[in-house]
Amino acid sequence: MKYLNDYIKHFFLGCFILLFYSCAEAQKPSPNTSKLYFPSTESSLWDKQSAAELGWDGVKFAEFLAWLPTQDTRAFIILKDGKIVIEEYWGDKLTGVGKMDENSYWYWASAGKTLTATLVGIAENKKLLNTTDRTQKYLGEGWTSLTNSQERDIRLIHQLIMTTGLDDGVANQDDTSPSSLVFLAEPGKRWAYHNAPYTLLEQVVQNASGQSFQNFFTENLGGKIGMKGFWQKTGENNVFYSDARSFARFGLLLLADGNWDGNQIWSGDFFDELSQSSQSLNRSYGYLTWLNGKSSYMVPQSQTIYPGMLVPNAPADMYQAMGKNGQFLMVIPSEGLVIVRMGGAGDNSLVPFLLIRDIWERLGPVIGKY
Repeated sequence: MKYLNDYIKHFFLGCFILLFYSCAEAQKPSPNTSKLYFPSTESSLWDKQSAAELGWDGVKFAEFLAWLPTQDTRAFIILKDGKIVIEEYWGDKLTGVGKMDENSYWYWASAGKTLTATLVGIAENKKLLNTTDRTQKYLGEGWTSLTNSQERDIRLIHQLIMTTGLDDGVANQDDTSPSSLVFLAEPGKRWAYHNAPYTLLEQVVQNASGQSFQNFFTENLGGKIGMKGFWQKTGENNVFYSDARSFARFGLLLLADGNWDGNQIWSGDFFDELSQSSQSLNRSYGYLTWLNGKSSYMVPQSQTIYPGMLVPNAPADMYQAMGKNGQFLMVIPSEGLVIVRMGGAGDNSLVPFLLIRDIWERLGPVIGKY
């Protein structure tokens, strides 16, 4: 009874904190979904519109496009209200054989976290799980090296928002074995970018659904919007690979609040909250998704809280799936924009913030607002 009372107390306190910050910081505008265009799920046909039609600065846009390949960009797409404004490819395919094109696959790296969060949300929509459930319900007792009492405190929501309290300072942050999942703090009290607890959400969905993660994705999301791609074990991580257009399709579905040309793929509070501050520690983090427009942010492998927006020269309502080497999916509801960037990057950071800032330093003047 004491545990239940403490949980209820912390739950309502957390709700109050999130309500306070959601009122104080930039919110996600609702896009005008009635004017969105959706490409065919059966063919490669995809309507286009020009930057000139949008009143963008043509000279600055040409300079921006010339700069992108100097940063080892392999694929770049901008959608405006669902239509392609620009689609460019540079360099060699991931295999090293042939040149990049619209059919070339590339890795998402940690940008796949947003896709994983989406699949967890769909599983909740289907009443296969609830994010307030204890993780033990799906992984069993002993999935960590914690005491049973400590382990029972970890819930699915903590894995979604990176607040499990498990130690991210272990020798291998990607190792999901119990010996590498050790106690550092109470769940909800510390934010840390930790791959292992996130990766285990795949097993949660599989155990809850009775399907492989790949089949669950294809049946409930990919197959419904013409999105290609596959999950593959890379080291100890489960990484998603797809072509750039599939990355853009996923972004368009996010922009459309889960409604693909009249087919409602998802709905509910989970998806309203996915792109909002999920806790008060790192306000620029939602459900495995990075947020702009907040008053402060944290970065992987650091406990420092930095003041200001994550990407100061980008739209405040932008939210992003972001991965190593600059795998970016940017969704901007106020502008009806979806932006995809795939490729390499000069630094070796888990999430290359400097690159996305460099992109917006050059793209903002093209659009003429930022």
